[in-house]
Amino acid sequence: MLLTFLKGMGTGGGLIIAIGAQNAFVLSQGVRKNHVIVIPLICALCDAILVTIGVAGFGSFIASSKVLSQVAGIGGALFLFCYGIASFRSAFKGQQLDADQNGETSLKTAVLSTLAVTLLNPHVYIDTILLLGSIASQFQDPGHLVFGAGAATASFVWFFVLSLGSSLLAPFFKKKLSWRILDTLVGVIMWSVAFSVLRGNWGG
Repeated sequence: MLLTFLKGMGTGGGLIIAIGAQNAFVLSQGVRKNHVIVIPLICALCDAILVTIGVAGFGSFIASSKVLSQVAGIGGALFLFCYGIASFRSAFKGQQLDADQNGETSLKTAVLSTLAVTLLNPHVYIDTILLLGSIASQFQDPGHLVFGAGAATASFVWFFVLSLGSSLLAPFFKKKLSWRILDTLVGVIMWSVAFSVLRGNWGG
């Protein structure tokens, strides 16, 4: 069972560590020191819930609904596109991190933004429900649950490391150029994910 758990951690970690919209958001907020516990906790809990859904066998049901997949994809792409615009605008204006700037975003805004960038991104469902769910189905009961637990654990470890670790970069972001680079990178990632989602829907 330990080997199955580690396989779940390895597979889940491999999927979530890749640079994407969710990771870019957590990184940018971590550098700003905005709710460095709440934001990764929400991301990890959402992943754990979605992995559980996938392990329970709902992945095949969602994949079979082309209309549901397209609606979710278009809606998520629009959100990511708008978030990218906001990042590019922030990069154009330029900013720098002051010593008293920590926690500038309200808790409500942080929670809603985290939920949006997580749940409106179709790639999250593909990775958790579809891919991890299908892989977990290859293990006999209760192996699929252990595999899912390993994948969920990887999410918790990764998001907290990313959030808390990125805050160590705060001194570097006292320069406006550093902020411009980060915000531009976040915008590019958001737009690239949005375009890939739309291309997948049109191509499908």
